[in-house]
Amino acid sequence: MIENTTQGADRGLEILLASADEVAMSDQTLSLHLPLPSRPIAATIAVVVRDQQVLLVRRANPPDQGMWGYPGGKIDAGETLAQAALRELHEETGISAEAIGVLTALDAFDRDAEGQVKRHFILIAMLCRWNGGEPVAGDDALDARWFPVAGLEEGGLELSQDVAWVARKAAGVMAEGEA
Repeated sequence: MIENTTQGADRGLEILLASADEVAMSDQTLSLHLPLPSRPIAATIAVVVRDQQVLLVRRANPPDQGMWGYPGGKIDAGETLAQAALRELHEETGISAEAIGVLTALDAFDRDAEGQVKRHFILIAMLCRWNGGEPVAGDDALDARWFPVAGLEEGGLELSQDVAWVARKAAGVMAEGEA
């Protein structure tokens, strides 16, 4: 026996659309929790220090949307850490640089309004030597600028976690390399 499934499909669509309306009003009627990815997401950040100034971008997207941090993003399949960091650096700032090596690794968490972890990123910080260009915000950046490493925490900027610490570490490594 073959049955007509069109009517059932239409009813399924109605339920799906009704569910979408409920999700749209999730802050009032429904708490939607997506499962946490089974593993953290690998990403790179490009840490560029020039004349005791560090290059930062104001992030356009979560995590840390609207805050100042390093240019960076997810590593594409087949891409090395250095390639990913330099690609993201160029896409977000237009800056040209040379990757020197891994500086450190950090955790970054994207949380929902209730504080639940939506995504966990492992950020591999690549120390980079500036080759040329002046920062122009692009791609995922709202703004891109050089900031003095000294006093970064007191500068009144809304910084992502560990930005000032990473900047001091990078400036120290760069100063040792120039001595």
